[in-house]
Amino acid sequence: MDENPLYESKNMTSPESKDYLDLKAVLTLLVLTLLWGFNYTAIRYSNQGVSPVFASTLRSLIASLCGVLYCLRKGERLFHKDVRLFHGFVVGLLFGLEFACIYFGMVYTDSARSALFIYLAPFVVAIGAHFLLRGDRLTLLKIVGLTIAFSGIAFVFYGKPKTAKPTMWIGDLLEIGAAFFWGATTLYIKRFMAETVHPIHTFLYQLLFSIPILLVVSLILEPVWFYRVDRYVVASIFYQSVIVAFISYFLWFKLIHGYSVSRLSAFTFFTPIFGVLFGVLLLSEEFTTSLMIGLPMVSIGIFLVNWRERTTPN
Repeated sequence: MDENPLYESKNMTSPESKDYLDLKAVLTLLVLTLLWGFNYTAIRYSNQGVSPVFASTLRSLIASLCGVLYCLRKGERLFHKDVRLFHGFVVGLLFGLEFACIYFGMVYTDSARSALFIYLAPFVVAIGAHFLLRGDRLTLLKIVGLTIAFSGIAFVFYGKPKTAKPTMWIGDLLEIGAAFFWGATTLYIKRFMAETVHPIHTFLYQLLFSIPILLVVSLILEPVWFYRVDRYVVASIFYQSVIVAFISYFLWFKLIHGYSVSRLSAFTFFTPIFGVLFGVLLLSEEFTTSLMIGLPMVSIGIFLVNWRERTTPN
């Protein structure tokens, strides 16, 4: 197959990145953040039978196999033989380091604090896009919107009990590192891969090359991988692997290839909100006043980030 075209797929052409999110993108993002929010509940179930880092490794492995089957069915090559393979390795490395920081960090700090620090990633993307990407500028309105949205997340988790540990600062720094790696992954994909590879390869490289890193983290942190295996644990792993890691990540990468990454990343603030809501609905967790206030703040912030001044035609 010819190596010259940017996309080697017969049915793909290089996408033109949009600086705004159309209705299709917005609806897709809402569905994705719903799926990711429910993933918190699914992880709670799988943690009852499988150690968390190994479950993440297993998820990447299963999702990668789904990606391989997709490539074989669609006639896509599995690996490139040029610099694009190197870019794929870098993306997988960043993704693996993100999860390594998340899980190592949670050894020292609390899950609520972890969720807050991880969602500094949209700020990393917005600032990085301003300096590294064409046409994705950081405006005052974006800064205000991101700040309001993040404040909404902070308000949701405000007041939850936190275990005071002398080493908590180590975990906090690791979670901030995870946010940096998440944002860096998004920026790297947009800068070096969005116009040169099919989204399935972005997906496949990220998951496949992250497996060794996750496996090493699991070997270090988790002496036992399986505690109990039943239909609920199996269903949870299936959801995390096929629905989230394969289908939703593939759709997310297609969005990254075609839209402004700073505007896309702002929508991820909905994920922890939906996660808390599903906890209320399915796990009988408390519906707090902070949740009722935080959700509108996130919505307002995302609206401001995605506000687009329309010019009238001459």
